[in-house]
Amino acid sequence: MVNMEISELNVNSTKVNIKAKVIEKDSSREILTRYGKTKVSNAKLEDKSGTIKLVLWGDDADKINEGDTIEIENGFVKEWNSELQLSVGKFGKLTVL
Repeated sequence: MVNMEISELNVNSTKVNIKAKVIEKDSSREILTRYGKTKVSNAKLEDKSGTIKLVLWGDDADKINEGDTIEIENGFVKEWNSELQLSVGKFGKLTVL
């Protein structure tokens, strides 16, 4: 697995493998989706090349904390409100290192 840098990510990035530090994390909140209630939280990741917003869903919302270094395998990037957002998705994996 080859890790990418944040500066390489764009709105069409898929199969994203990245290692980065959590520099900010919002507390999780419960929302209602078409699939029922779930938790969601936003965090900001940083590596030597830049920063990106990470959206955490379900159990992942409480898995990380500020200051953690994490690795994401098979993530993807979308754009929401003109901002790039990295997500793990159901086929990806988030690991706290």
